[in-house]
Amino acid sequence: MITVEEIKSLREETGLSIMQCQKALEEASGDKEKAIAILKAKGAEIAAKKGTRTLGAGVVSSYIHTGDRVGVMLELLCETDFVAKNPEFKSVAKDIGMHIAAMYPIDILTLLEQPYIKDPGLKISDLINNTIQKFGERIEIGQFVRFSLD
Repeated sequence: MITVEEIKSLREETGLSIMQCQKALEEASGDKEKAIAILKAKGAEIAAKKGTRTLGAGVVSSYIHTGDRVGVMLELLCETDFVAKNPEFKSVAKDIGMHIAAMYPIDILTLLEQPYIKDPGLKISDLINNTIQKFGERIEIGQFVRFSLD
């Protein structure tokens, strides 16, 4: 039987709902690493299903690195204002902006394949898929620009 502590631990690590975490742990017979792999696969599957939905909202986020020598502006798109106004969605946009400042991807495809600087076990595409899974909406990076004095 899966304990509440196991579900809570997985939820804290992934940020996904209690039900998603519980189902993944049950499917993985309590193995946390297998449950994470299951959630990752389901996130990609959910993202693929939502791929044709209209992106009618989003945020423009900026990130200025310490020292004011590198800055990023990023457009992160979603389906509704409800998600766009969510602090967690805005936090994902900031995190992607920070990643762009640090890793300097040349385009969106390169960015999506880069290991996420805060968690090298994830790619940026995985971060976006997890966000799609969490909010239940199609989410994409619209465009970004990186400025640097170096």
